[in-house]
Amino acid sequence: MSKSKKSTFSVVKAVKANARERLGSPPPERVLPDPKQKQAAKPKHKQTLADLLNNPES
Repeated sequence: MSKSKKSTFSVVKAVKANARERLGSPPPERVLPDPKQKQAAKPKHKQTLADLLNNPES
C-alpha cells in the first residue's frame, strides 16, 4: 500500500468550508424552464370553429 499524498493548503477550500459552517450549504441548483420547450408544447394555430364542430372527441 502506497502512502497517501500530503494535501496542500487551499485558501479557496478553506474559505468555502468556513462559509458552509456559518451560513449552511447553498441551496440546490434550480433549473429554469426552457421557453422554447414550453412554446413547442402549445399548438401553433388555434383550432377553427369548423374543426371544433367536426371533431367529436374534444
